[in-house]
Amino acid sequence: MSAASETGLDVIAFRPMRDSEYPAYLDYFIADYAAEIAANYRLSQEAALSQARRDIEAGLPNGVRTAGQVLICLIDPSATAEKLIGYLWYKPDAAMRSAFITDFHILAAHQGRGLGKAAMGLLERDLKAKGFTQIKLRVAGDNARARHVYEATGFHVTGINMSKVIGEE
Repeated sequence: MSAASETGLDVIAFRPMRDSEYPAYLDYFIADYAAEIAANYRLSQEAALSQARRDIEAGLPNGVRTAGQVLICLIDPSATAEKLIGYLWYKPDAAMRSAFITDFHILAAHQGRGLGKAAMGLLERDLKAKGFTQIKLRVAGDNARARHVYEATGFHVTGINMSKVIGEE
């Protein structure tokens, strides 16, 4: 599966994440997610790391083989040796004909080149071909880069998540 650029060149492709790649994904995901939790939910870094680990264990108890979850590596199909560009984790719901993106990340070295938009276009095309009619996601309030990519590819705000820490004075 690959996405075509406006010039017709393949710029990004998807393939299932391998068991051997899952530890590197966890290294990225836990640190990134913990930083988001700490920033947006006002938890300490230690508490945020603990929460991120609990969430990943609950969401992917069997790693890449967790039923009902799809973990994808985004790769550069033009490279002679396969080059990792990023990750995508989503949960398809065939009954609702929708998919919920849990995580989407373009590695820092590849950001700013339109690859996020290309990946979203490829995901949309692939899901549409399988009969899906909707893609959902949640984006952190302070993640302007991600929000830009999603809005540029046709997503719109459906609500606003809010949080309040209680018990602190």
